[in-house]
Amino acid sequence: MKWINHTVTSYSSVSSVHTVIIPYESMLKNGEGAVVMITEKAVGQPVGTVVIVHGAGEHHGRYEWVRQQWQSHGFHVVTGDLPGQGRTTGRRGHISSFAQYVDTIKQWVLEAQEYSLPVFLFGHSMGGLAVITTVMKEPPVVDAIRAVALSSPCLALYHPINKGLDRLSRILNVTLPTVRFHAGLKPQNKTRNQMVLARDEQDPLLVEAVSVRWYRELVEAMTNAHAHAAHFPEIPLFVMQAGDDKIVEKSSVYNWFKEVGHSDKLYKEYPGLYHELLNEPEREDVFNDVLCYFQRLL
Repeated sequence: MKWINHTVTSYSSVSSVHTVIIPYESMLKNGEGAVVMITEKAVGQPVGTVVIVHGAGEHHGRYEWVRQQWQSHGFHVVTGDLPGQGRTTGRRGHISSFAQYVDTIKQWVLEAQEYSLPVFLFGHSMGGLAVITTVMKEPPVVDAIRAVALSSPCLALYHPINKGLDRLSRILNVTLPTVRFHAGLKPQNKTRNQMVLARDEQDPLLVEAVSVRWYRELVEAMTNAHAHAAHFPEIPLFVMQAGDDKIVEKSSVYNWFKEVGHSDKLYKEYPGLYHELLNEPEREDVFNDVLCYFQRLL
């Protein structure tokens, strides 16, 4: 890996564009494209490494504030853009298999281990589902991490598609799997933070259309997560759920949490907050919760 000089949009200020040095950026081969991975070092004495897995349609740039918070508290950060999203190459909004996400997370965790510090895995929304899938299928990842934190994990959709379209998607998944359709997510349902919504309107890296195959893989992953919840590995688990979530069905998240078959787990719901907890006006309080959770495990 190497240091690369990039001109990027600052996600702290929507209007500013400046040149920064991004440490250790690399492109990893994965399935149908090359996956962006970045590593950012902690400020001061490092105490651990956090792997951040973003949600559907977004990219690691939307987590600039979160990454800076981790760094300022002594955590290295490993993250990137999942297959089909952000600056990762390949068909936008498409995967051939959910295993591509699992393979990507495995690579990021492997990179995090290079620091020889406790590794923590954080996933938001669909990224949370990908984290669940990864730790349930990959024992080496479980052995490598200290704990898992999930933010509004996608374990059921608040607005599932109707039965007719679902049946059609099963047919198209065989005949035309790369056909894309608009995901139908309303930006105003993501967060109450107007600055974030204004920023997103100018973000060319957001993906609004997904393939039929992507949708079918999502449904299968959600189904499997619920079916095997009792076998979730015995690692510390913190689930943070938006109380006014209009993207993920929060009752399914809590039901999954209850089925997890060990006691070293914590569930917290945030009344009135929208889906993107770490973009909400109260994000500092939310971040402090997950920070304290990880810190007590150091």
